[in-house]
Amino acid sequence: MPPPSPTVLAEGEWRPRAQAHAERVAVWTVPHGARRRAGVAHPVLDFLFTYYSEPPGRLARWHPGPGVSLTGSAPHAGWRWYGPDGGGVRLDVDAFLADRGDTVRFVRGLLAATASRPAFTGCLGLHEWAMVYRDTGTRHAVPLRLGQEGTDAVVESHPIRCTHYDAFRFFTPAAVPRNRVRPTRETQSRLEQPGCLHAGMDLYKWAYKLSPATPGELVADCFELAAEIRVLDMRASPYDLRDHGYEPVAIETAEGKAEYVSAQRGFAERGAVLRTRLVEVCDDLLTAGRTVVG
Repeated sequence: MPPPSPTVLAEGEWRPRAQAHAERVAVWTVPHGARRRAGVAHPVLDFLFTYYSEPPGRLARWHPGPGVSLTGSAPHAGWRWYGPDGGGVRLDVDAFLADRGDTVRFVRGLLAATASRPAFTGCLGLHEWAMVYRDTGTRHAVPLRLGQEGTDAVVESHPIRCTHYDAFRFFTPAAVPRNRVRPTRETQSRLEQPGCLHAGMDLYKWAYKLSPATPGELVADCFELAAEIRVLDMRASPYDLRDHGYEPVAIETAEGKAEYVSAQRGFAERGAVLRTRLVEVCDDLLTAGRTVVG
């Protein structure tokens, strides 16, 4: 069966979308660049560009996704995995899958497995507290809101159920046995659940890992969600970030718990939509690859 004909976008159609994408992510990338040049660290927002490895310049690039041909003077012609398409340029799915097929299949499997589980919203962000439990230092150059003893008391008075390996691996040695599960890289697909804040933030990671096959608008949606989740994650953390403009979500109180759970549920709902869209990107790629092979 021949592959379907591509959607063709004239330069007057795709260029405004590319510009809108660049302007949208500039809200985060431009201040980040200014801070880096000034040598100023940010305890909340730097995470979006250090833990997540996508350079700001690549984040600012807009991609149309598979099956779309761009006419006119598209810079994509000089980018990896793009090829000529008649009078235009489009993603060479065959070449992309030859290099990144294993990644596509892994991401698809992980996201589908995560989506198949109910969202657990009772973790209260205690992973951040477990990262400084009974520790003499902190991960950020800001004070602990309750001090070390108060922080340790919060950890000791709450059950911890962190299912996300990339959070669990930063637990202090004293906190590790307090976690009800033992996530590993190998069990990631079996434990990841859609209520986890880090699983929600990681939708951005999977979006750029699939790039340039991920449409730019979807990458930006995932980045925006990650940025908002990061703010909640740190507001609910043991750190006192009021000097940076962030009021705490005091999860050691009933009011703080309710605020956290409400926000977490909202993020889980938004994440579910983005997760479905990313799975569809994977399916479109794999289907196109089978069509080409067939």
